[in-house]
Amino acid sequence: MSGYHGGAGTPMVLVHGFSANWRCWQPVIPGLEEHHEVYAINLAGHFEGKPWEDGVEVSVEAVVDAAERELDELGLERAHLVGNSLGGWVALALAARERGLSVVALSPAGGWDADTRSERRLKSYFVRNYRLLKALAPWSEDLIRRPRFRALALRDVSSRPAAVPASLAVELIRSAANCSIYVPFLEAVGAGRGFGDLAQIDCPVRIAWSEGDRIIPEKHYSARLRTLVPDADWVTLPGVGHVPMLDDPAAVVRTVREVTSAVDAGARTTAAGAAAS
Repeated sequence: MSGYHGGAGTPMVLVHGFSANWRCWQPVIPGLEEHHEVYAINLAGHFEGKPWEDGVEVSVEAVVDAAERELDELGLERAHLVGNSLGGWVALALAARERGLSVVALSPAGGWDADTRSERRLKSYFVRNYRLLKALAPWSEDLIRRPRFRALALRDVSSRPAAVPASLAVELIRSAANCSIYVPFLEAVGAGRGFGDLAQIDCPVRIAWSEGDRIIPEKHYSARLRTLVPDADWVTLPGVGHVPMLDDPAAVVRTVREVTSAVDAGARTTAAGAAAS
C-alpha cells in the first residue's frame, strides 16, 4: 500500500527501511516531486503497509516479492528506485528483476556475510531496540517533546535529533513498535537469507553511505556489496546519520537527482534520435 504519490515526470519509488514506513521520506518528497512522479510505498508487514500474507514464510525475498507486486498494482513496469537501509536492499533486488531505471541506495542493508560477528551485533541491536520501543510507544507523543529523550531515542538514526519534527519522530517510534514482522524478519536475516544475484542489474546504481551511520557503518557492512555490485558509483553523505533524509534533505535530493537526471537526459536523447531516424 503506497503512502504517498504525487508530482510529475518519470516515476520514482521510495522504499523505507526496516520497521519504518513511508513517512520517513516526507522531508525529501517536495524536492523530488519537482522532477518525478513520486511513490512512497509501505513494505508488507510494516506499519500502515499491507498485512503479511498468511502461510508465507517471512524472508527478504518475500518482502521483495510483495514490493514488486506493489509496483505492478501501481502500473509501474520500471521506475527510479530509491531506498534506505532495508529499502536499499529491496531497491537493489528489484533492479535485479529488471524493474529499475536507476537505483540510489542510501546506507543499504544486506552487505554483510551471514553468521558473522557483524550480523549478530546487528540482530542484537534491533532486538534491544524493539523491546524499548514497545515499552515506550504508548507515551511517545509526550516523551518525544523532551529534548533529552528525543536525542536518546533518535541518536542512532539521526545526527541532529533536535531538528527532527516531533510529529515525524513519533511516527518513527510508532511504526517500529507496530511492525508485525519485526521479530520473524530478524530471524530470517539471522538464518543467512540475503541478496540473490545482483549481477542481473541493468541500470545505473549509486550507493550513498551516511558518514555518521551508527547502525550499519560502511566500514563493517559494505564489503560484500562492493563485490556484488562492482560497477556501482559509491559516494559518502557527510554529517548525516543512518536515515539521511532526517538530517540533510537537500543533500539527499541532490544525490538522487544527479543519477536520475542523467538517466532521464540519456533517455530523452535516445528517444529524439530514434524519432529523427
